[in-house]
Amino acid sequence: MNAPSSIATLIRPTLRSRVPGLLLAVAIGVLAMVLGRYAPLIGGPVIGIVLGILVRNLLSPGERYQPGIAFAGKYVLQWSIIALGFGLSLSQVAKTGLESLSVTLVTMTVAFLAAWLLGRWLGVHDKLKILIGVGTAICGGSAIAAVTPIIRPDDHDTAFAISTIFLFNLVAVLLFPLLGHLMHMSDLGFGLWAGTAINDTSSVVAAGYSYSHAAGDYATIVKLTRATLIIPVCLVLAFAVAARENRKHKEAGTVGHFSLASIFPWFILWFLVASAMRTAGLIPTAIQPAIHMLAEFLIIVALTAIGLSANLRRMAASGARPILLGLGVWIAVSVSSLLVQLVIGQL
Repeated sequence: MNAPSSIATLIRPTLRSRVPGLLLAVAIGVLAMVLGRYAPLIGGPVIGIVLGILVRNLLSPGERYQPGIAFAGKYVLQWSIIALGFGLSLSQVAKTGLESLSVTLVTMTVAFLAAWLLGRWLGVHDKLKILIGVGTAICGGSAIAAVTPIIRPDDHDTAFAISTIFLFNLVAVLLFPLLGHLMHMSDLGFGLWAGTAINDTSSVVAAGYSYSHAAGDYATIVKLTRATLIIPVCLVLAFAVAARENRKHKEAGTVGHFSLASIFPWFILWFLVASAMRTAGLIPTAIQPAIHMLAEFLIIVALTAIGLSANLRRMAASGARPILLGLGVWIAVSVSSLLVQLVIGQL
């Protein structure tokens, strides 16, 4: 009786079956959030995924934790993206967004082309190329979190991509201000460089404000504008996945029930609703810090759950190629941002 019951629980998880895994992810997430306050350059999300990986591979949580871990890795992830929308005023970033749009579009295009070409040369599979490309092009872990429900990669690929992106974020925080001063960049020029070439928001803020207050303000708004581009990217990926699946059914001569609606990122629409509410002033200023903290905590819990699903042996089997891919894409984005600014005279 016990074995069939266990199998049924994994196939059709109930709320009760999800509790152990959710509690585990939340408990580790709380610890990660606290530690993140003491190590802001690393941040709670990265600490969460690292702790999750350690627990998964050292303590091996049993099968009863899996339904809750899977739920957190998918649905809590989507809730975190929606919550982020409440902190993003579309009107606030419109002016700066238009000013930085040319640089942002060039760096995004370069990131995707570099990920595709270099990934193909290195032999990195498609889903990991997309994760590293999107994470580098847009907003690090948040962008990876947003596209994960669409392309449905293995959890160890998601963990690997986030870890790779974090590595080069840390390098950028330490290296960019030094290079900016050596190149005698203006405050706005450095802010635009940091906002378009560094991935994670916390890393952009850290690098920007370490250069100057004006550079930090500008870099932050550029970064928030850049983050909104995850919406069209998600939509394009959703259409591409739907078309590919339908083509597979047609070539196989089978009847496909796959549709765009089945993978459409509906949480992105709710993200837009949340942003519209923020823009319309429907979110009281007094509660915005609490919403921001909630969004941060949800994404930490979600990424912790992804870490709890990651298999280090499979990650190790991928070798150094994904890291080399991340390095190549990051360098391409950083250099292209500087070149565009040089051409348009914004350095």
